[in-house]
Amino acid sequence: MVAMNLVEKTLLKTLVPPSALNAENFQELAGKAFVEEIGQGKTIFKIGDLDRKTTYLLEGKVELTDGDGQTTTLEGGSSASKHPLANLQPRRHTAKALTNCKITRFDSDLLDILLTWDQLSGIEVSEIQVAEEDEDPGTDWMTRILQSKAFLQVPPANIQAMFMRMQEVPVRTGDVVIKQGDEGDYYYLIKHGVAKVSRSSKTGSALTLATLRDGDAFGEEALLSESKRNATITMDSDGVLMRLSKDDFNGLLKEPMLSWIDYDAAMQKVAGGARWLDVRLESEFANSGLEGALNIPLFMLRLKAESLDHKVPYIVYCDTGRRSSAAAFLLSERGITAYVLRGGLMSRTDTSAA
Repeated sequence: MVAMNLVEKTLLKTLVPPSALNAENFQELAGKAFVEEIGQGKTIFKIGDLDRKTTYLLEGKVELTDGDGQTTTLEGGSSASKHPLANLQPRRHTAKALTNCKITRFDSDLLDILLTWDQLSGIEVSEIQVAEEDEDPGTDWMTRILQSKAFLQVPPANIQAMFMRMQEVPVRTGDVVIKQGDEGDYYYLIKHGVAKVSRSSKTGSALTLATLRDGDAFGEEALLSESKRNATITMDSDGVLMRLSKDDFNGLLKEPMLSWIDYDAAMQKVAGGARWLDVRLESEFANSGLEGALNIPLFMLRLKAESLDHKVPYIVYCDTGRRSSAAAFLLSERGITAYVLRGGLMSRTDTSAA
């Protein structure tokens, strides 16, 4: 078997969206970025293929032919080649090498997961609501949970099942409930006690980000994105936590709070006043955003959610649905009506874009 070389990192850093990944996730992707040599006249992919690969042209010239026989030529090193090559799935184009070419292709799900982890890890604990110092400590934790916007869309039967399936976990001062870098396994609510949210900095020191108290919830982002924990939660007092398993969280809370919508139905809602909301990076949006869409990258969503019109429904989209489902959950927690474009841009049948 012929050994394959890795793409030079300086070149990889010019590609969109890999260039936006943080150092850790970029290194993860770089280790899987192999150079493939494609001979002149060879087909890279053809119309109808469902390969789940994100392909970039590094060197050479490629001809793209759509279903109507219209052709486009793309050259390595051009600004257009910094973006994925005809990325919709199933493929809407046949790509053929006009010259000897070099390409690299990533598993689309891997790239999307890395982007989701990357964007969620930068923001989700920075705006955790902190209880006011003068808040009544006797406030019933269950009442606080039921009054929160997060549960307005959850069927009463699901809420009842959630409380029945939750496990009560006594904790002591100094106990580490979740650790940064661990896999997500539970969703937590604080029945009684105080907890500290911290994250390790690049220098290795721990930075305290927030304080959580009775009725506060944590741990949902890792479950939503199927990613690793991006902060450490340590108890600052003795207390009691209630935890819900990942499977129960997905079945009882995540799915009821997410409304999926197909592209045709989404277009009808947009015609009726809804707005497209693209939660990809600005560079991705500039390349393939939908006409009239608002662009708020996922990592900025918590900071800018309040600027959205709460009276307007939003159709949230990304490439695959992974980032947009996490975004829609965050919007639903804030009482904003949000729909998720099923399958994302890669699966839509209408290929028009801005």
